[in-house]
Amino acid sequence: MVSEKQLLIVEDDEGFSRTLKRSFERRGYDVLVASSLEQVNSLLKENRPGFAVVDLKLGPQSGLACVQALHAHDPAMLIVVLTGFASIATAVEAIKLGAANYLAKPSNTDDIEAAFARSGGDPDAPLAPRPTSIKTLEWEHIHEVLKDSDFNISEAARRLGMHRRTLARKLAKRQVG
Repeated sequence: MVSEKQLLIVEDDEGFSRTLKRSFERRGYDVLVASSLEQVNSLLKENRPGFAVVDLKLGPQSGLACVQALHAHDPAMLIVVLTGFASIATAVEAIKLGAANYLAKPSNTDDIEAAFARSGGDPDAPLAPRPTSIKTLEWEHIHEVLKDSDFNISEAARRLGMHRRTLARKLAKRQVG
C-alpha cells in the first residue's frame, strides 16, 4: 500500500508509540507501528511509508539497523531518529545511514513534524563556538563506546574500564525522556 502521508513508527515503548500513533492519526497520517527490525521488514513488504520515526534503542537492538533498512527500501523516505541516549556519535551514524534528522527525547508530534520539514538542512546555520565541558566529552565518549558495543552495558563498562553498576548509574542520571 502506498500512501502520501503514511508514517512508520518504530518504538518498543508501547505507551509512547500508542500516543504518537494517535497524535499523527489526528493530523491525517496513516500510521504503521513496529517494535523491531523484523517487524519493520515485514511491514515494508506490503507498505511504502514516506515518513518514519525510529527510536535509537529498541530493547537489546539498535534502531540504527532499522534506519539503514528503511533508507535502503526507499532513499526518499524522511526518517527521524528519537533517542533518550543522544550523543554526537550516534547522531552522525544515524545521518550517515539515511536519517533526515535526530531528536532527543522528550519530543512531541510538533517537534517531529518540524524535523521532517527541516530534512534538507540549513547551509546558513550559525557556526557559534561552543566550549565543550569535560562532562559532555565523557558523556559523548560513553555513548560512542555504548554504540560500538551494541548498547550492551556490561561490555561497554568493560571497554571503559569501569564497573557495570557505575556505568548504569551514569546513564540513569543523564537519560533524557
